[in-house]
Amino acid sequence: MNFRTAAVFAGALAIAGWATTVQAQEGPLVTADWVQENLANPDVRIFEVSVDTGVYERGHIPGAINLAWHTDLVDPIRRDIVSRENFQAVLQQAGVGEDTTVVLYGDNNNWFAAWGAWVFDIHGLNDVKLLDGGRKLWEAEGLPLDTATPEYAASTIELPAEAADLRARLVDVLEVVENGADVSLVDIRGPKEFSGEIFAPEGVQELSIRAGHIPGAVNFPWGGAVNENGTFKSADELKAAFAAIGIDGSKPIITYCRIGERSSHTWFVLSRILGYEVRNYDGSWTEYGNAVGVPIDNPSGTVWGKI
Repeated sequence: MNFRTAAVFAGALAIAGWATTVQAQEGPLVTADWVQENLANPDVRIFEVSVDTGVYERGHIPGAINLAWHTDLVDPIRRDIVSRENFQAVLQQAGVGEDTTVVLYGDNNNWFAAWGAWVFDIHGLNDVKLLDGGRKLWEAEGLPLDTATPEYAASTIELPAEAADLRARLVDVLEVVENGADVSLVDIRGPKEFSGEIFAPEGVQELSIRAGHIPGAVNFPWGGAVNENGTFKSADELKAAFAAIGIDGSKPIITYCRIGERSSHTWFVLSRILGYEVRNYDGSWTEYGNAVGVPIDNPSGTVWGKI
């Protein structure tokens, strides 16, 4: 990341005399109005995590720091999320302290922003909030955008040594599939991916040699959790929608997709909004569908190489 100059808009507000800390909204979401009121609040740090990593440079919420999901939030060598040490350095550089309220937002209905929230949560910052509606709502309402890259005084925050248990591994999924562990599997890919009619959405690079889904999984495409304007549906609507497919929070849940990013959005909905016990399987279908010796369910009967 590059932190250069203070955001012009935030700086202007600071000069105007910011003195009162606005209390964070309760719950996992904040509104666009709340973000506007807190643009210059030194106790609030806003991060953009967008699918399109170039959109930040074209204009972002004033004072927001860019997190490129494919470099800042992952391990560049291993297939893994960012290490504690590297993530701690990112947060220190961004001036995030123990009492900082962190707000994430991004494009595509907060798709990767939710993945970012999962990464933050794993590393011990479990009060991270999402801007409800994300970049889509902010732009639609004509709210201010800035191209300046902010710079903040470094903090000394130290992250917990132990990561939170929010990840499911292949072995955990196989405990469900082969040994009957009482855990719900939620596949949040599109219906054609779930049925095995297609191997992956058009244009994506991450593939599995087999199509279909993990046996026993139920399908809930992740986009079903948001409204047309990008905001999340109400908790009552979400609870009813998931209950309709047998997901009611009465037992632990594992979410998955293709590489674990879309399923983070559903992880956020189920765990942070509805309060259910959820882990995200970030190995997801690219790991499971390529693994040797594991069963799949492929209603479409597609065969790799003969699509």
